[in-house]
Amino acid sequence: MERIWGGRRLETRFRKRLPKGMLIGESWEIVDRPEAQSLVRDGPLRGRTLHELWMEDREEIFGDIPDTARFPLVAKLIDAREELSLQVHPPSRVAKALGGEMKDEIWYVLDAVPDAQIYAGLRRGVTRAQFEAALENSTVAELVHRIAVKGGDAIFMPSGRLHTMGHGILVAEIQQNSDTTYRVFDWNRVGTDGEPRPLHVTEAMQSIDFTDIEPDLIQPRGETLVSDSVFVVEKWDLISEREAAPPGKFAILLCLDGEIDCAGLKFKPGDFFLVPAALQDRNLHPRDAGTSLLRTMLPEL
Repeated sequence: MERIWGGRRLETRFRKRLPKGMLIGESWEIVDRPEAQSLVRDGPLRGRTLHELWMEDREEIFGDIPDTARFPLVAKLIDAREELSLQVHPPSRVAKALGGEMKDEIWYVLDAVPDAQIYAGLRRGVTRAQFEAALENSTVAELVHRIAVKGGDAIFMPSGRLHTMGHGILVAEIQQNSDTTYRVFDWNRVGTDGEPRPLHVTEAMQSIDFTDIEPDLIQPRGETLVSDSVFVVEKWDLISEREAAPPGKFAILLCLDGEIDCAGLKFKPGDFFLVPAALQDRNLHPRDAGTSLLRTMLPEL
């Protein structure tokens, strides 16, 4: 998807086919949204949409999981050539009141320039009144907690956390199936139409958790990066053959390094793929030393 802050690294790093002459900020890799749909690339279900599978073949593909109108997760690649807008996703109670959707997400840094930073939460001592005053004079970014990042770092962004991504960062994002974002500050830049991009300050001020002070990067617990009510994300070093998920469970995989064989298909860095719940040939085979991946599953009921 074209974004004013996007770049071309999805093409140069992962050999994604991008439209010529466009700055691409996001690639929605696994998605079931009204505005975007994943298609099955190979096999007997080739050409069917993720939503069709969700509605018509749910148990076979996804197993016995809670009923929702759409597949509950979205997997993206994000190329931030420039800073994203300073933003927040509404927590559940606020989302309901405003007619939006909450969105928990995790960012896994795939690559970053030497001075790369992620903004998350507020600096210690910042008050709501100070924040509102800083919005008036465009100095609000100075009140946001900054974290230096490098490839391999990860951070959890719960709904209500003020956040953005600095320049020069390539990220894999796993998120709740939502597209509600309230921009609070956009670095005084203009969009492709030459006009300032819309802000949502009123909604953002209702959504920001002002008790969220100086959060840290994820400190992995073994292979687990995050175990949330929405998703469980793990980082695996794939040394030998390994089952992608228990039988009857689906999993979303992202190849980070090396190459992976699964069910007769090959996956390279930057490739997301979904292993169906009923798939018999569900073992992952590393083709190279140093192969690694992210695995995402839904939490146990």
